[in-house]
Amino acid sequence: MASNKKTARVAGLIYLGVVLNGLFSLMYVPSQLFVSDNASLTFQNIVSSESLFRLGIVSGLFCYGFFLFLPLQLYTLFKPVNENYAKLMVILAVLSVPMYFINAQNQFAVLSLINPHQLYGLSIEQIQSQALLYLEQYNNGMRVIHIFSGLWLFPFGYLVFKSGFLPRIFGILLMLGCFGYLILFLGNTLVPNFSKLGISLYISLPASLGEIGICLWLLIMGAKENAGLKV
Repeated sequence: MASNKKTARVAGLIYLGVVLNGLFSLMYVPSQLFVSDNASLTFQNIVSSESLFRLGIVSGLFCYGFFLFLPLQLYTLFKPVNENYAKLMVILAVLSVPMYFINAQNQFAVLSLINPHQLYGLSIEQIQSQALLYLEQYNNGMRVIHIFSGLWLFPFGYLVFKSGFLPRIFGILLMLGCFGYLILFLGNTLVPNFSKLGISLYISLPASLGEIGICLWLLIMGAKENAGLKV
């Protein structure tokens, strides 16, 4: 039977794959290519940096591929703490994986539109608008997926907090991060131009600190060998 420290470090390594691919595909690539409300410039950016756009697609798929295995590894670590919460954590996390792979079809649709040999009888302006529409559909899909990106953090954070073999501060940040994701979803859905208010970064900060922090802690420090208390 694997020790807590080894199990935790394997989880940290998988988590690192999630974090690095997520930062690249969900933050870096959009920051380089996408211009809100400017279909023409966004289209030109994608055409001129097609390889970056394609790398973003692959990186996103890798991110959620790693994310499929992360909660399963964490389940092994946290099952002795509370089996029911560990199962809930896995279910809420894994649900987002097929949703992402389906949503990625919107990105592949954009790739089809930028192919100069496939104009589909549309003008360049119509193709640009269609590409922006697919990107908007992808972003809308990500908002729904992020509901589960938030929900799984609550049982995960609770297990970290109660474990006794990981710093409790990460558990608190992760649980706060759950509510941050849900607030962002409601804000973007209910409030027009919510993203332009400039508060999204602050709302998502606990989740970012909690996830990156626990990832590095698991990878570098591992976990103590005591099994924690059942609650």
